[in-house]
Amino acid sequence: MNPLAERKSKICVVSISLAKGGAERSTAILTKMLHDDGHEVHLVLLTDAIDYQFEGQLLNLGLDKSLSDTPRKRFKRIQKLRRYLIAENFDYIIDNRSRQSAPVELLYFNYVYKGFKSIYVIRSRNLKTYLTKYDWLSKLIVKKAYKIIGVSQDIADTINSEFHTDKAICIYNPIESFEETESMVENKERYILFLGRLDESVKNFSLLIEAYKQSTLPENYVHLYIVGDGQDKDGIQQEINSIQFQEHIKIISFTPNVYPLLKNALFLVLTSKYEGFPRVLIEALSVGTPVVSVDCQSGPSEIIQHTINGLLVENHDPIALADAFDKFLMDTELYNTCKSNSKQSVSHLNQKDIARQWSKILKI
Repeated sequence: MNPLAERKSKICVVSISLAKGGAERSTAILTKMLHDDGHEVHLVLLTDAIDYQFEGQLLNLGLDKSLSDTPRKRFKRIQKLRRYLIAENFDYIIDNRSRQSAPVELLYFNYVYKGFKSIYVIRSRNLKTYLTKYDWLSKLIVKKAYKIIGVSQDIADTINSEFHTDKAICIYNPIESFEETESMVENKERYILFLGRLDESVKNFSLLIEAYKQSTLPENYVHLYIVGDGQDKDGIQQEINSIQFQEHIKIISFTPNVYPLLKNALFLVLTSKYEGFPRVLIEALSVGTPVVSVDCQSGPSEIIQHTINGLLVENHDPIALADAFDKFLMDTELYNTCKSNSKQSVSHLNQKDIARQWSKILKI
């Protein structure tokens, strides 16, 4: 047998960081998944921030940053990345960055990635976050890309439709198995859980808090735990204080060890204005915790089977969301049905099957 026929691809995964967010966690899992599938994986980080385990050889450009960062220093890091790509001679570059600056993106695909097969991962339904707000540049990125991976079918279909291409394909985020041996903190409180970055403009905490307030959960001593960090942490706490719900709603700082919180929650809630393929939903379901989510673009409707593994609610409607909370609390049969179906409903998102989908486009 020709040994060359067995060679897997040499891949460079590029990310801004591996810290705090679901997109970053998904990127870390991607490195492990591709490594386990036999590919040679390298990881390039632009910021020195790592919360999640990864696989592969690391080039941490964030270590070269300083408090007195200048355009000249930033360009030197860009040059270092370009030299690294050429020296390693990668088969593919998988770019997980958000892309919002026109000058930076022109530099990347006209210089940094020039001559390489670049695969762009789009992790949000807000396409301008990943394809810039400039239509002409978005078209150029799509044209230059080898492939575009949308983490939901809706994202992939929208890109193909808007840019008249067939380059975008859907590959879902995989689930990562949690270690059942992770420390389980005894907690006698009943609670529902929000997990994610504390960014009101995306996650819509006003809706979450209003729906919780209108529900019967507070009077039934079911707390709301908001777990995460972000720019709006103080504002969210002020909103909680203004309705005097400090005893009912708790903000807990981000932790990469979310298993105990997910496993012990009554259910997980998502109230975003938009998403991609929200990792928090599939992680909750994977440990047997049902979910309540608004039907935002995109992801929830591709994960949740209404009344089967969770409840899908019209977005921006606190009364409908509060009603969903109450249904899960009061309707034991409905809740138990959704809970019993949770794990199986995301079994198709196992890493081996998702890695197989990636390998189809990483052939050499």
